[in-house]
Amino acid sequence: MRLNELRDNAGAVRNRKRVGRGIGSGTGKTAGRGHKGQKSRSGVAIKGFEGGQMPLHRRLPKRGFTSLFGKDYNEVNLERVQRAIDAGALDAGKPVTVAALLEAGVIRRPKDGVRLLGKGELKAKVTFEVTGVSAGAAKAVEAAGGSVAVVPMARTAPAKAKPAAGEAEDGAKAKAAAKKPKAKPAKEKTKPAKRPAKKDS
Repeated sequence: MRLNELRDNAGAVRNRKRVGRGIGSGTGKTAGRGHKGQKSRSGVAIKGFEGGQMPLHRRLPKRGFTSLFGKDYNEVNLERVQRAIDAGALDAGKPVTVAALLEAGVIRRPKDGVRLLGKGELKAKVTFEVTGVSAGAAKAVEAAGGSVAVVPMARTAPAKAKPAAGEAEDGAKAKAAAKKPKAKPAKEKTKPAKRPAKKDS
């Protein structure tokens, strides 16, 4: 096998159909669109229109709704946790929390928490602190000698970086100076100009 001998599978790449190139090609003149009508024109986007009859997306029944308060959990099975423990990514001696699973690479992002499911086998004795657990997973963990605690996901705001000592002092002085009332400039008293005396005629 050489680089210049590499080929794709037969039929994987096909040439583009070139329409409107003469009647001998079979797709000349009307280019396969037929005569007249809406579909023979350019810029047509029918998108489910069925000629006036009730379209399929309106004939089918709709049920249920999407909750505004629904939770999006990471679903983690016991076999995935056991693989992480065997690989040394998780420490079975410490509680397995959402942060621990995130650091071990078992989940990509925390979302609304972790729900533990019972697929696979768990051999290690592990203490779980997760936001949800199925009945089968709880039984399997307890059978292995571990325990499961359901802990609600804490929503914490990102911590703000603390300023350095010098910056903090400068900031405090600036705030104190801003709070002090500003002295109003003294108004200069001006004497009214004397009117010239009227001369007797």
